[in-house]
Amino acid sequence: MTSTAPDHKALGAFLRERRGRVTPADVGLPQVGRRRTPGLRREEVAQLAGVGVTWYTWLEQGRASHPSDQVLDAVARTLRLRPEERRHLMILAGRAADTGVDAPNPLMEVRPEHIALLERLLPFPAALQTATYDLVAANRTYRFLFGDLDSVDPADRNCAWLLFTNHEWRDSLVEPEVVLRDLAGRLRAREAEFRQHPRWSGLLGGLREHSPEFVRYWDEHDVRGDRPGQLRRYQSSRVGQLDTVFQSLWLDRERGERVVVLTPADADSARRLERLDSLVGAAPAWTARDGVLADALIG
Repeated sequence: MTSTAPDHKALGAFLRERRGRVTPADVGLPQVGRRRTPGLRREEVAQLAGVGVTWYTWLEQGRASHPSDQVLDAVARTLRLRPEERRHLMILAGRAADTGVDAPNPLMEVRPEHIALLERLLPFPAALQTATYDLVAANRTYRFLFGDLDSVDPADRNCAWLLFTNHEWRDSLVEPEVVLRDLAGRLRAREAEFRQHPRWSGLLGGLREHSPEFVRYWDEHDVRGDRPGQLRRYQSSRVGQLDTVFQSLWLDRERGERVVVLTPADADSARRLERLDSLVGAAPAWTARDGVLADALIG
């Protein structure tokens, strides 16, 4: 674990939002009188965490410098944070991004072994994705899962951008609210962990400008981790509904680069993925952005 620059403002906003979600009953306190706002009071969090009220107030106001790990742990327990939320808290406090490298390039290098993996995963849709959800390469079934990825401007080939702003991609979601709220939570966790990536500012600024739905979910300050085995349902214009299991396989954990794979959740979806691959079988087995292929692959 390596330290990162703290983001006191984001830390305070995260704590305030999470405090509002915890009721006195959740932590064994009696409900006395009417409360003007939901959740715990600052003095209650301070008491339960064993810290001074003034110090906790400063923490929420972004004025507390260098809070100890013990204080952060106590606050995390009091606010009943999940493991991924506690990790997010520590990262915002400047503690614990698992990144020991300098700022990564905006796009990852695609190597021969990556292409071989995408090909072998057919007919399961699979793509290579950066820490900021940019799509740099995909196999044939992923390319045609939402339409045709190659018809999208390379600068817009980003999962978050497309799902929040592209009607064709969004309309493919059977449960859009579930998927998009989860995506916003994972973006918030990723942004804190890989904040040195130069793509974040433009991506998040663009989403805030063009997607009120993103703004609503983002401002909830929810934090989601990459949980294996998530069910994702899509409506394909070519083959109908596809019930899939979403998985992330790390290629380079320190840089946040991974392969995402959608495996069928049932026999009908497996047959439909095979049919999708046969319908688009004249296309190459994989596609990639210009400028991301390793020399060994080009040669």
